Amino acid sequence: MEPGRRAPSGRGRFPASVYRHGTEPDPRFSLANERTFLAWIRTSLALLAAGVALEGLDLPLQPQLRLAASVVLVVLGLLAPVQAWRGWARDERALRRGEPLPSPALAAPLSAGTVVAGVLVLLGLLLR
Repeated sequence: MEPGRRAPSGRGRFPASVYRHGTEPDPRFSLANERTFLAWIRTSLALLAAGVALEGLDLPLQPQLRLAASVVLVVLGLLAPVQAWRGWARDERALRRGEPLPSPALAAPLSAGTVVAGVLVLLGLLLR
């Protein structure tokens, strides 16, 4: 075992698919990983709220583009928690194994979707 590493302590912790690997990392790293998870959850809530508000507030946008942007935002809001969970699990597993952190799996689709929603809102403003 490397210096500074603690013995495995994954018994009885959820999810076993994460905690049965490696050894207990520095708690600061696990807590930082948890903060990242919570940031993705906050992002999800913001995307869902934006999607609902965009359609619910009847903003002065071209109606079909407003609906399309709203749907894109809600779908992105549903994908963000998937990224949160998968990202947390992959990062925690890597931390426990002492491996480099993996790249975010869904960051590219979420970024592209946000751009699409922004373009739809912009076109909705210009074409009303």
